[in-house]
Amino acid sequence: MSEQIEITVHTALDQIGQADWDACAAPELADGGRPHDPFTTYRFLHALEVSGSVGGDSGWMPRYLAARQGGVLIGVAPLYAKGHSQGEYVFDHAWAQAWDRAGGRYYPKLQVAVPFTPASGRRLLVKSEHAQVAQSALVQGMVQLAAENHLSSLHLTFCTEAEADAGAQMGLMRRLGQQFHWHNHDYADFDAFLADLAARKRKAIKRERRSAAAFDAEGQIVTLTGDQIRPEHWDAFWMFYQDTGARKWGAPYLTRAFFDVVQERMREDVALVLALRGGVPVAGALNFIGRDVLYGRYWGCVEDHPFLHFELCYYRAIDFAIAHRLSRVEAGAQGEHKLARGYLPTATHSLHWIADPDFAQAVQNFCDAERVAVGEEVDILTSYGPFKHTGDEDVQA
Repeated sequence: MSEQIEITVHTALDQIGQADWDACAAPELADGGRPHDPFTTYRFLHALEVSGSVGGDSGWMPRYLAARQGGVLIGVAPLYAKGHSQGEYVFDHAWAQAWDRAGGRYYPKLQVAVPFTPASGRRLLVKSEHAQVAQSALVQGMVQLAAENHLSSLHLTFCTEAEADAGAQMGLMRRLGQQFHWHNHDYADFDAFLADLAARKRKAIKRERRSAAAFDAEGQIVTLTGDQIRPEHWDAFWMFYQDTGARKWGAPYLTRAFFDVVQERMREDVALVLALRGGVPVAGALNFIGRDVLYGRYWGCVEDHPFLHFELCYYRAIDFAIAHRLSRVEAGAQGEHKLARGYLPTATHSLHWIADPDFAQAVQNFCDAERVAVGEEVDILTSYGPFKHTGDEDVQA
């Protein structure tokens, strides 16, 4: 008879500890090198915590879960109590408004996620030898925590497809979304990637890169990693990030201190692309490096130049992925403009539990209809992608 599993709730990551957390979240760190997913590592989540980006009055209150069997840690989960739906990128604002109009109270809710990070990855961080039992225990623990505290709902966002399958078997509602990812088909260089595109699309990208190069002729575009990144680079990027955050979200999600912690603990996991004029950064794009994936996260500028955004965010990311033999680039949430630049629609997954049965049924109906629509849209958008189709005339340009 297997030993009973104990679920504990923690308000700070150091209550679990780095070695124990990473043994579940990124066991590959034990063999050296990069984690598959930099965002679920202790160092990234702890950077959010110690910098004040989560906790306090942020609306993200840490409630990390740990599952132990016989005193041995077998799984953890990045769980937060949320007082709003900001910084999630899987939008449930309409659900919240509907429930509030019906006289309910949608917030607070529980969210299993990496804050402010629309990158897919494991959310039930379990040791492989305990995967099934640990996943089940963590989900049961989350649902029980929500029910006992009379919370409206539980959401696991940007989980893996395998987790979505497992969660559906446990009775959670499944939701489908989409992003745009670039895939590396063992390209030798950027020109090899362009050779896979239809002639018209290839010409358009070359034209955009030439236009961006006009800035490069006056200034300089650099990609910095590790010790190449200096404090003054983060000072500049903080200005870019504040400007973008103010326009997109009303206020930046991350604090200035977060970037200092990243510089201290994660600079080897960062690729910072900067456009410099006279040595002074005027635009930048921040990427995080996984073992096999480059994750585009933030962009900002203090000067506008034609196609500089596409160059820094998309084309330089492709260059980096090819040079470092990474399998794909995930360019963040939304953005059908990425399609013409070689980033194809890819399904994303989330799981949801709603306490009220009638409201749960309404959300289930919505998710069922949305899943069909998203699947059809992925197929349609893929067919409109820039890659050659059978019978296309290949005219080099």
